[in-house]
Amino acid sequence: MTRRLIDLSIYLENDVLSDPPALAPKITYENHKESVAGFQRLLPGLKAEDLPDGEAAAAEWVTLTTHSGTHLDAPYHFHSTMNQGERAISIDEVDLNWCFQPAVKLDFRHFPDGYVVTASDVEAELARIGHTLSPLEIVLVNTRAGSRYGHPDYVDVGCGMGYEATMYLLERGVRLTGTDAWSWDAPFSYTSRKYLETGDKSLIWEGHKAGRDIGYCHLEKLHNLEALPANGFFVSCFPHKVRAASAGWTRAVAIFDDRLFMAA
Repeated sequence: MTRRLIDLSIYLENDVLSDPPALAPKITYENHKESVAGFQRLLPGLKAEDLPDGEAAAAEWVTLTTHSGTHLDAPYHFHSTMNQGERAISIDEVDLNWCFQPAVKLDFRHFPDGYVVTASDVEAELARIGHTLSPLEIVLVNTRAGSRYGHPDYVDVGCGMGYEATMYLLERGVRLTGTDAWSWDAPFSYTSRKYLETGDKSLIWEGHKAGRDIGYCHLEKLHNLEALPANGFFVSCFPHKVRAASAGWTRAVAIFDDRLFMAA
């Protein structure tokens, strides 16, 4: 049998804006010649000509937040508590069983930018694709934002998952979700406008804040979701083990392999 993988992750890079400018990653590249001086400090007496072709090793210096690139948010990111009062777990405490499970994709590309997805929207999409959610299943949300990655408007496009839509998933045992947008919630530019117009505080980060009631994780800045079917695949998204952190970088991958389903 042939195993097929689809990369669901974006790059960490300098030249493509995937965050507001103040949060963008910064990568400084050191090539094989530039690193010779560092090797000479580690090995006193070393001459450049002692190295094959006068080359040491390539390396990079990187400045990031734990929310740079494709990453997994821990419950601690959303709030200090989860499950209605428990201490929220950080990324190094997340159950790894959540991070490798069968997955389903909900196609919400038709919703306008800034739209807040409801529980009835989720229910209707599950009915359309003929799928019943199972506990621990990973739910991915395909928004219009995926098509705008690499463009200046990326952080301001796509729909977002509201409180009731998020709770609909969590109440059915889902503990890990994901989106190809910059945020699980609607873009801040839309939320800000609605908040100023209505004064309704419940609109602020409502999808994230569902984690106060039921602890969960979500992936942000996924890619290639349009290449996925509605179901029939696993997702692997183990986060980097950053001590006591609110998120961890991940190389999220969709895996198609009949043997996995036979063993599940």
